[in-house]
Amino acid sequence: MIDRIVEILRETAEAVVLPRFRNLADGEIVEKSPGDLVTVADREAEVMLTARLAALLPGSLVVGEEAVAADPDVLTRLDDDGAVWLIDPIDGTGNFAAGQEPFGMMVALMRGGVPVLAVIYEPVPGTVAAAEAGAGSYVDGVRMVLDHTPVGADQLRGAVMTKYLPPELREQVVSRLPNLSEAIPGLRCAAREYPELLRETRHFALFWRAKPWDHAPGALLMREAGGVVRHFDGADYDPVHPRNGLVVCRDDAVFGLVRSVLLA
Repeated sequence: MIDRIVEILRETAEAVVLPRFRNLADGEIVEKSPGDLVTVADREAEVMLTARLAALLPGSLVVGEEAVAADPDVLTRLDDDGAVWLIDPIDGTGNFAAGQEPFGMMVALMRGGVPVLAVIYEPVPGTVAAAEAGAGSYVDGVRMVLDHTPVGADQLRGAVMTKYLPPELREQVVSRLPNLSEAIPGLRCAAREYPELLRETRHFALFWRAKPWDHAPGALLMREAGGVVRHFDGADYDPVHPRNGLVVCRDDAVFGLVRSVLLA
């Protein structure tokens, strides 16, 4: 199944995404909400992925980011008892629209509201991250198993996305960043942040917005590698009932450190 999904993502990228990378015409980029862009490539990719994935698993439902933007009621399909495809046709649209990397395409297969399969594909440079529940997490065919060697707060290196944090919380978090070893600016692309976490180039990533298409695929990838994806209060991330505020990290100990250093 994963091989077929990767094939569908690659073919969609070649047909409608890559031809428009650094080649978008006037009027092919619009603001669907303040600060949130969508391009003709996002919309055409979602149409193609919706048709191909639904055909791959007859009877399945589809929830796509752009379909939800057009009709929020589509989101209610996520907790259906059957198979539901969750699609982010282009993650990192702001980067894509600016002719910059990174950007990626993300798919999760949900059953009973739980992600059971996930693929993140970055057309440039062609990276594939994939996971299946109970079968491990892989980046370009290499199994990812996160290191759980203890670290101190002053050793923590993490990506901290402050843009959408509420003002008071943003001020607090920013004031405490010097207590970390290094705070990395966000890449504006969860499709790259999650593979970087799996490669252990950072210990954690802190997000405010927790949309299911942005985080359900990566959450399965992290959990299959031994990591955790938690809300600021410690509750596990639930893509069917998402709440803002997420810490993605390699284990409970790192989560506790991040919360005590930045959020307590």
